[in-house]
Amino acid sequence: MTDAAPEAEARRRLENLRAVMAGPPVPAPTASVPAPGAAHSHRARNSVLGSLAAAGLFLLGKLKFLGLLAGVLKLKTLATMLLSIAMYASGWGWPFAVGFVLLIFVHEMGHVIVLRREGIPAGAPVFIPFLGAFIAMKGRPRDAYVEAKVAIGGPVTGSLAAWAVLAAGFAFDRPFLVTLGHTGILLNLFNLIPVSPLDGGRIAGVFTRGFWLAGYALGVVALVVTRSPILFLVLVVGLLTLWQRWRNPVPGYDHVPRTQRLAIGLAFAALVVALALTLPLGLTMHPATKS
Repeated sequence: MTDAAPEAEARRRLENLRAVMAGPPVPAPTASVPAPGAAHSHRARNSVLGSLAAAGLFLLGKLKFLGLLAGVLKLKTLATMLLSIAMYASGWGWPFAVGFVLLIFVHEMGHVIVLRREGIPAGAPVFIPFLGAFIAMKGRPRDAYVEAKVAIGGPVTGSLAAWAVLAAGFAFDRPFLVTLGHTGILLNLFNLIPVSPLDGGRIAGVFTRGFWLAGYALGVVALVVTRSPILFLVLVVGLLTLWQRWRNPVPGYDHVPRTQRLAIGLAFAALVVALALTLPLGLTMHPATKS
């Protein structure tokens, strides 16, 4: 928000608050589901400090970030983060578990930043081991465009963090960081599958119903390829969500101007292409080949 437009910002926040008050709170989690089949390494344990610094590099440049971080880091967030780290560490080792959970946290912070900018009340991030994390919005955004902006905020920040870690791995010749960055890229790409409750499904809500069906069909194809049980559960939930939204549309919720649909569509496509192009880079330096 800038000083030049305080009235416009106030009106936007008022519209969101009215949307929240229009009905009972409806939990709308923005899920961050860990990608299946991610590789890991138990080597280079001391390099975890480098991954933390790289993942937080772009966030530290944001104004008021420390104040925002203090508001988000509540007891349940810290407790569930530690639980997730402990669970992941049992199979992946502590350094990778810490880095992976922090990448998920950065992803969730992207949702938080957009929620705060839009004036939408929401709970603190909650982590669920092997399922990722979510933030429950305490009310519905005023329209599908705002919901799409909230949804894409997570993959944008999460992807930037993953790319930063990947770049640090190549710059300092650290296979551990390369593997961690590669996993973060895969995580965010997985979350952009256009099936609710994944972020991609919530982004797809801004488009036409035909795109909803195409997105679900893409999710089925991804299930056949990956055979992921997590994705199977996502598709089951997504089918129920798709049916409910189709049968019980909220009046005016899907009336989004074409320019806004185009903006979200271009951002979504650009992010997917960028992630797909950078995903193979993480395979060029295998953890087993270098220390």
